[in-house]
Amino acid sequence: MNDISANPAAFLADTVFVPDIGATDKQGVLSAIAEAAAAAGLFPANRKGDVLKALSDREKTMSTGMQYGVAIPHARTDAVSGLATLVALSPSGVPFDALDGEPSTIFIATLSPPADANSHIRFLAAVTRQLSSRRVRETLLAARTKDDLVAAFSDGAV
Repeated sequence: MNDISANPAAFLADTVFVPDIGATDKQGVLSAIAEAAAAAGLFPANRKGDVLKALSDREKTMSTGMQYGVAIPHARTDAVSGLATLVALSPSGVPFDALDGEPSTIFIATLSPPADANSHIRFLAAVTRQLSSRRVRETLLAARTKDDLVAAFSDGAV
């Protein structure tokens, strides 16, 4: 695996990218994340319900809606064998119980096995650092391809 903290953009080359998640509420976003991740083969399709439950349960403990339009839904589940990531955008925004009360437009989702907290935490920290840059967020929102996604983080390397 790439060194996530040193180069999150390189790691994102392995992520699933959804340029328009098409959901209008929090549960719809979580469902769309589980669906897209299953369709991309990040976990067996028959585990989609388990993944959705893990994401939903995590949201019940505390919202992963941050600020500046960013939400970081994440869960630990045995449905995945290693860190699995998905980046999704919602240009119109989705209410996600964010810290600043604003709708979320950028969703960085991670799934990791219960025994692997390390890569999950390092990935979230690296990506969150990148997303603190307004320029990175604006470039990312304009992304339409995975190459655009990787470029948004590469150009904003901090």
